[in-house]
Amino acid sequence: MSAPATFTLDGRAIAFAEGQTILQAAVAAGAYIPHLCFHPDFKPHGSCKVCTVTVGGRHAASCTTRATAGAVVESDTPAINAERRALVQMLFVEGNHFCPSCEKSGDCKLQATAYDLGMVSPHFDHFYPDRPVDASHPELLLDFNRCILCSLCVRASRDVDGKNAFALAWRGIRTRLIVNSRTGKLADTNVTAADKAAHVCPVGVILPKRRGFATPLGRRVFDLKPISAMADASAAVALAEAGEPRRDRQSDGRLP
Repeated sequence: MSAPATFTLDGRAIAFAEGQTILQAAVAAGAYIPHLCFHPDFKPHGSCKVCTVTVGGRHAASCTTRATAGAVVESDTPAINAERRALVQMLFVEGNHFCPSCEKSGDCKLQATAYDLGMVSPHFDHFYPDRPVDASHPELLLDFNRCILCSLCVRASRDVDGKNAFALAWRGIRTRLIVNSRTGKLADTNVTAADKAAHVCPVGVILPKRRGFATPLGRRVFDLKPISAMADASAAVALAEAGEPRRDRQSDGRLP
């Protein structure tokens, strides 16, 4: 039986199956590449670019670039991480993110990625967009202030739930998440708390009502172990969605 095809990621050999992307193969091998818009249940989208690596010296989004035998991939380098940090800093200032008061703090992939990349300030001027909070639904709260335009809820509602409850509207700097209903309110859709779309948000946009801070701060997924230290990034996603704490070592403090 022939050996599986491999590429090297930061000097480590990563086996891959035909058709897998670099990020998919890395996740399967327990190798961490920072990412926000990727989810193992959906076709890669390539919108956030946080998973950018160099392949043979050229920049590429690892979530959409197919793995090829013998490729030399670099991810954990000072230059690439500086670019990722700038992208994450821009996501923080484009929306209204205030980690200490957010229900998702400690379970938030944006916050955890910022920690991992050594982000200590937003660096850029805040936009302070005027975005509403939609509390119309009996089971779910929508806080559009935290949206990073990953489109995971859009894809989950369309491809899994079959409801098309969410969409990204407008273009460029004006792009924002909207609800597909006559009034623009979530209450006027057939979305339920059991839908896939209600559980894929990597930040704190879609939140269940009457469950605020059910898991205490300090005991949440990324409080207990940094995102890059998790052996399998997809497991981190699943734990964060389920709100289950990891019984591992304590990480450093929270974003100020």
